[in-house]
Amino acid sequence: MTAAVNFVDWMQQGIVNGWCGAPVCVTHDGLPTTDQEDIDTDDGDDVCIMISRIYDGDIDMKQQVEANHTPSVWRDTYTVQHL
Repeated sequence: MTAAVNFVDWMQQGIVNGWCGAPVCVTHDGLPTTDQEDIDTDDGDDVCIMISRIYDGDIDMKQQVEANHTPSVWRDTYTVQHL
C-alpha cells in the first residue's frame, strides 16, 4: 500500500517534474501565458489555457464553485463520481 502524499509534497512534485506551474492568483497575478499566447490572443486567436482551481481544504467552496461554474463539473473526468 502506498503512503498518502500531502498537498505540499504533491504540488512540489508536479512543479519539479514540469507537470504544472506554481499556483498563482488569476485575479491578482494574471493568467500565466507565453509571449506567443498573448500575441495570438491579441490577434483574435482562440487560445485555450487549462487551469485547475485549488480549494483551501473547504468542501463548501468547491460545491459553491461547481454550482456557479458548470464546466468545473462536466470537465471533471478524474474523480470517481465521473468515471
